[in-house]
Amino acid sequence: MSDEPRPKSHDSPGATLKAFQRRGEVIKPAELIEVRGGEKITLAARRIYNQLLSNAFGPEMAAEGQEYRIPFAELRGNHTSNDRVTEAILSLMQTVVRVRMSDGSTRNVHLLGPTDVEKFGPGIATMLTYELHPKLLPILRDSQIFARLEMQILHGFGTKYGMALYEMIAKRISLKHVFYNDFETEELRDYLGVPDGKLGPFAALRRKAIEPAVAEVNALAPFSCSVVVIENKGRKVTKLRLNWWMKTVEERKAQWQAQQEKQRDLFDPGLPELDLFESS
Repeated sequence: MSDEPRPKSHDSPGATLKAFQRRGEVIKPAELIEVRGGEKITLAARRIYNQLLSNAFGPEMAAEGQEYRIPFAELRGNHTSNDRVTEAILSLMQTVVRVRMSDGSTRNVHLLGPTDVEKFGPGIATMLTYELHPKLLPILRDSQIFARLEMQILHGFGTKYGMALYEMIAKRISLKHVFYNDFETEELRDYLGVPDGKLGPFAALRRKAIEPAVAEVNALAPFSCSVVVIENKGRKVTKLRLNWWMKTVEERKAQWQAQQEKQRDLFDPGLPELDLFESS
């Protein structure tokens, strides 16, 4: 991937953990967005992981041995069973991803540390206690760049590819005078979480992963994007360009109304609309 300037608008005094996380928002360190090895993580697991990061966020997030608690009801969403949540938690505990550190080195790390499930009586589980993996703590402590993700938008995605692309652009959207990023095809495949051995031909990758992801981002996010081929070697597509741009205020208002109808139970009726449509 080509080098890119640091988004000064995302810098915080000292580190990402000193930033202010608004209600309904996830502040996600850049190092946890473009990872390799996460192809087995499902859409539900990706969404839940963002919820766990949001719940844990704060100055003490990088403290060793720190425990966090969150009700299962918040992780279930509209589902009535905990089975999906339990599977996602186990998947996150078992998944090892390759994270690119700020100094250019690579770290292999589990996404989630130990967890405990509390039950009151013989009924359904009610509370999850969890730790972030110790090897993640230096990343959280030292990260200087982050993405602001909207929980309402995360709940709207129907594919993990769309959610991954949304996070990739959210990491870059505040860059000044930068409106695209070039990726090797295999690199973008990894960042989207395409499983090994799947969607081998570029036509299949484009039809099953890239095009659905672009369509979802364009439908849900406050920005739009496109992915175009910029390099071929023979008949093989070797490099792609991800372009992004902010939607107009009117486009965002129309989009907000459309999504509010689809996800009414996820939207806070007391949330002032003006804040959502102020120009960047």
